Amino acid sequence: MSAKVIFIAGATASGKSGLALAVAKAIGGTIINADSMQVYNTLQILSARPSDAEMQGVPHKLYGFLNPDANYSVAHWHDDAMAEIAKAEKAGSVPILVGGTGLYFKSLLDGLNQIPEIDGAIRGDVRTMLEGRGAEHIYKLLLAEDPDMAAQLNKADGQRLARALEVFRSTGVSLLEWQKKPQSGGLQALDANGQILKLVVERPRDETYDRINKRLVEMVAEGALDEVRQLQTMHIAPDSLAMKALGVPSFMEHLKGDKNLDECITEAQTLTRRYAKRQMTWLRNQFPNWRRVSPDDMKKLPTDELLKALEL
Repeated sequence: MSAKVIFIAGATASGKSGLALAVAKAIGGTIINADSMQVYNTLQILSARPSDAEMQGVPHKLYGFLNPDANYSVAHWHDDAMAEIAKAEKAGSVPILVGGTGLYFKSLLDGLNQIPEIDGAIRGDVRTMLEGRGAEHIYKLLLAEDPDMAAQLNKADGQRLARALEVFRSTGVSLLEWQKKPQSGGLQALDANGQILKLVVERPRDETYDRINKRLVEMVAEGALDEVRQLQTMHIAPDSLAMKALGVPSFMEHLKGDKNLDECITEAQTLTRRYAKRQMTWLRNQFPNWRRVSPDDMKKLPTDELLKALEL
């Protein structure tokens, strides 16, 4: 086997998790999550995180290990993923990274800008202001202190605004300047040697949309509303990443009595289809040379043919 690491990317509802599981069982692999929502412990259903039964018998890493109010960035995931890759390799297992967060994969392929550790007191102050006074207040502060960076960000994106402000206050240098510095810390050497198998799972768009529509209905039947109720009790900042998970804002409106359930399901289906379309476009533009595979075609193959088809 030439590949030392396997990447499996794909839009939501594409079937990438199922393909990753089949490959892992066939080659003795370790599956490492590369989806920004599946890291949260409260969102198993709404993030389509693999169930305990699906994970049985195959090591799964970085799934459901964070509370939804955790401050978890691409840089945090990058470091955690690199550590899990090293552990898998030491154990003689092939790391298989699977998910729909393209920036996670890019962080491993290209490395990251090395921004110094942020002062804990400064981070605490900024996050407290964000929670208490909202994104608009953080934007005004950033506009006054680092106007060039403020001009790059959405006024309502509290998490990115707070990150930019805490970087500037902690280092005295704009995040824009840090982003211009050389990147490091990825898997560039393996990639250059052709030792990363890079796959994008694709389905026809109409088929993906149909799977999304059916899955949202199934999620509600399986208890998705209970997950949203749990988030409500935690009083998490509304602009935090977990609160933006597909389905969460729509079902929040239902639980508040603002919309009936059918309306919210339809809204969540529409938003998820739009998100999947953006994912497919992004993956096509950013990863044009990755190999495209159909999960249904892979399912039809015996184990030895599957490995041959994937060049394993």
